[in-house]
Amino acid sequence: MSDQAAVQLRGITKTYGEGALAFRALKGIDLTIPRGEFMMLVGPSGSGKTTLLSILGCVLTPTAGEAYLFGEPVHRRREAELPDLRLSYIGFIFQGHNLLPALSVEDNVAFPLELRGYTRKAALAEAREVLGAVGLGDKLTRGPEELSGGQRQRVAVARAVAGRPPLILADEPTAALDAETGQQVTQLLKQLSSERGHTVVVVTHDNRIFHYADRTVHIEDGVLTSQEKH
Repeated sequence: MSDQAAVQLRGITKTYGEGALAFRALKGIDLTIPRGEFMMLVGPSGSGKTTLLSILGCVLTPTAGEAYLFGEPVHRRREAELPDLRLSYIGFIFQGHNLLPALSVEDNVAFPLELRGYTRKAALAEAREVLGAVGLGDKLTRGPEELSGGQRQRVAVARAVAGRPPLILADEPTAALDAETGQQVTQLLKQLSSERGHTVVVVTHDNRIFHYADRTVHIEDGVLTSQEKH
């Protein structure tokens, strides 16, 4: 395992079902993601993108192979241990913002930090800092329903980077946004990750944002087929 790697996958396979009904979603994936890289994972529907992202995010364990997350051998962990790894290492951004409607903007960012052991005061201070960084310092006490779609996704970005988790995983973060707003959100994520030292993996179909990536990796039928550095 390289000390410079955020993620290292060796011979990763994932099989669903058994016997004649078995389906191999991933077929021997080898992938190294250096610390600080902004990588995009692209491929058609059913290519294995979501399964691979779920293994990177410690949501699923591989059927076979080795998976290391900042040196941690994830493949040796029991499923009951995975939530602690997610809390320690990973921030998530989803296609839908997944904000809690009953909470204010700042509490949507602060609440996950409190679950990670932050005091209320420290969680609010961090939430206000990152919300200011994404241009929403004047929306702290608003509810999610008072924001535009682009603003809600900015809150989701702030929530993901709050507390400086070393790895950010984004699943189709621009899918529900218009072209201009999608570009703005991606540029913001790129800027924050660079400034704050995050490694970022974005799963996307949106070829309008490929140029923001340090590297684009293509997956098809459970196999990594090609990659381009930008």
